[in-house]
Amino acid sequence: MPLVSRKGVLAIAAVIDVAMNAQDRPVSAKALAARHKLPPRHLEPVLQALVRDGILRGIRGPHGGYELAREHKHITAEDILRAASSTDEGDDMPVPPSGLVNDIVQPALAEAERSFSLALARINVDDMTRRARHKA
Repeated sequence: MPLVSRKGVLAIAAVIDVAMNAQDRPVSAKALAARHKLPPRHLEPVLQALVRDGILRGIRGPHGGYELAREHKHITAEDILRAASSTDEGDDMPVPPSGLVNDIVQPALAEAERSFSLALARINVDDMTRRARHKA
């Protein structure tokens, strides 16, 4: 069972791609989508959420695109996943309330989520960009 959604993985990949490729000029959504083998319409809502959360900066115009809005080391995987999750549709059925759910299951899952969140906060774009350049 994956802990990170497909949309979250794509968001992290997009931010790393921008970090690696936006030195001279912004990275276009079309170029990002092509490198990740996606239709641009799948990536655009995620990119806009990243702009809204101050992770990316959108540049308009014929040579526009996206660049990082903050330094690499100040953007964590947790920041990116939080922004990407804001694009999720709320189509999940609510969990029916019960003593077991309220008293046992939800507190246990909340603790696991806190641990996962702390781990994600220790991963930043600078580290991932360095690893990606090392692999290339």
